Amino acid sequence: MHSNKVLSSLCYFSVFFAGFIFPIIVYFVSDQHDVKQHAKKAFLSHLIPFITIIFFGIIALTVGAFNQAGFTDALPGIAFLGVIIAGIINFIVIIWNIIKGIKVLKGV
Repeated sequence: MHSNKVLSSLCYFSVFFAGFIFPIIVYFVSDQHDVKQHAKKAFLSHLIPFITIIFFGIIALTVGAFNQAGFTDALPGIAFLGVIIAGIINFIVIIWNIIKGIKVLKGV
C-alpha cells in the first residue's frame, strides 16, 4: 500500500523530471485502480503547460502574419501578454502538482 502512495505521488512530481511520459508509463504498467486514477490526473495536468505554450505560440505567429501584412502593430504586446499568461498558468499547474503529490503521500 505504501508503494502505491509513492508511485502515485511520483506521477505528480514527474512534472520536474519526466513530463507526461512517467504518468503514461505508470498508467499502463500499474494494476491498482487508485494509482491509475492519479496517473491519469497527473498526465492531464502535465499536458496543460504544453497546450498553453502551443496555443500562445499559434496566436503569436498569427499576429505576426497579420503584422507583416500591415494590419496591426500589436505583436510585441500580444506576444508578451501570451508569455505572461502561459507562465502564470504553468506556475499554477506546477504548484497544483506539488500539492497533490504531497497530499497523496500524506494520505489526505
